[in-house]
Formats: sequence, structure tokens, C-alpha cells
Amino acid sequence: MMKFTRLLSPAAALMAFASAAHAEESVDLKVGDAAPTFEAKTDTGEAWSSKDFADKVLVVYFYPAAMTGGCTKQACAYRDDRDSLAAKGVEVVGVSGDLVPALALFKQAEGLNFTLLSDPDGAVAKKFGVPTGKGGKIEREVDGKTHTLERGVTSKRWTFVIKDGKIVYKNSQVNAAGDSKAILAFLEKQ
Repeated sequence: MMKFTRLLSPAAALMAFASAAHAEESVDLKVGDAAPTFEAKTDTGEAWSSKDFADKVLVVYFYPAAMTGGCTKQACAYRDDRDSLAAKGVEVVGVSGDLVPALALFKQAEGLNFTLLSDPDGAVAKKFGVPTGKGGKIEREVDGKTHTLERGVTSKRWTFVIKDGKIVYKNSQVNAAGDSKAILAFLEKQ
């Protein structure tokens, strides 16, 4: 009896390998999963690590670009709700593909009172499974001067809450202006 072995063409083998590699890379975090640890540069250029906030409830929100309409509404809402969140032991960080100088300008222009993290290559977004697209540049006027803000990637608007090393909340359909209120409502039920 003859056995037949089917060999893949080089092109088919490459496509199968690429497809398998892509499947391994995609992350789909769910509530109850262990939260990824991550590091990034802050809006001041300092190193920041999630490991330093293991004793806190950590809100990690991803947003597309500093100083754009929805992103500004979202950041300002977190700014305005900071005291209520801090009273519940919550630390908030906003993550985008913006470069550090753009984040510093965003923080200054809007009087933001929490940490912004720079993720220009999308490495942090990837750990959370947040989709990213190409980056870009925008110009904004602050204090009478025109500034060019650059970002390496543009991430989707997703929000996570981490408690005791676990994902306890995930929202991939975020309402920018209402995000902080949604988090407060979620925490009230905990």
C-alpha cells in the first residue's frame, strides 16, 4: 500500500507560517485574565512600570492621539474625576502612540493631573490586544505658538481596570467623554 504525503508549495508554507505567527501574536484579554506588566516613558520622559502600582487599582486607558476632540474630552473627564478615583485607591494612566514632547504639551494645555504614557511602537497596546494603525502628525496652537505633535502609532480607544494583578474590567467600545464616569460606576459595584 502506498502512502501519499502532500507537500506544501513554498508560497503556501510561508502563508501558513505567517498565519500561525500572527495567531500567536494576537492577544485577547478577558476579565479574570492576568494583567500584563509593562513599562513606558511618561509625559516627562521618566521610566514608568506597572509593577510599581501592584497595590493600587490601575485604570489603563488607550486613546488614539493627544489634543484631538474625543481624546481631549476623555482626558479632561479623567482630570475632573481624579479626586473621586483617588479616593477609591485608583491610579489612572493614559496610553497613546504620541511621543513624549506631544504628551507634555497635551498635559500642559489641558492641566491634566495624571500620568500619560508614550507607546510610539505600540508595544504596550500589543500586550493588551489593542489594535493600532499608522501614526501621524498634527499641528496645534498652545500659548500662541504652533506645535507639531507626532505619534508613532494610533491605537484604538480601549479601557482596562487592573486589580490584584487581574483584569477586572475591559471596554473596547469606549465613549470618550463618559469613560471616567463608567469606571466610577463600575467601581461602585465592586
